[in-house]
Amino acid sequence: MIGNLADFRSYATQRGNAAPTDADDAEATAALVRASDHITFAYIARFASGFDVASPNVEAAAYEIAALELATPGFFSKTFTQGERKVLTEVKGIKWQVVGDTANASASPISTRVEDMLRPYLYQPVGVFVV
Repeated sequence: MIGNLADFRSYATQRGNAAPTDADDAEATAALVRASDHITFAYIARFASGFDVASPNVEAAAYEIAALELATPGFFSKTFTQGERKVLTEVKGIKWQVVGDTANASASPISTRVEDMLRPYLYQPVGVFVV
């Protein structure tokens, strides 16, 4: 597990979020474990060489995710299907069009704050990019 319960509660309280302190130990710990899993599999696995779980901001990012997980358990482990990624293309006839590809992480929820915290550590491939 990344971080610990006492520091999670302190981090959240300093930011005006009393939910981790108000939650019982089991709920808050479970949220922190889910957050740690998400950080490990969605971010640390993509870190560039030389960065790991001990890098600055990783623990704080886990606390950010844990707060979201505490509010909505399982938020970052939702399974998406093609039909859930759609846009309204016609109103009168009510038509939807599937967009994107759920085979990759583009369908997964993200926290822009965590993205900003961990972006400096992510592996940046070198090559040709199509815009």
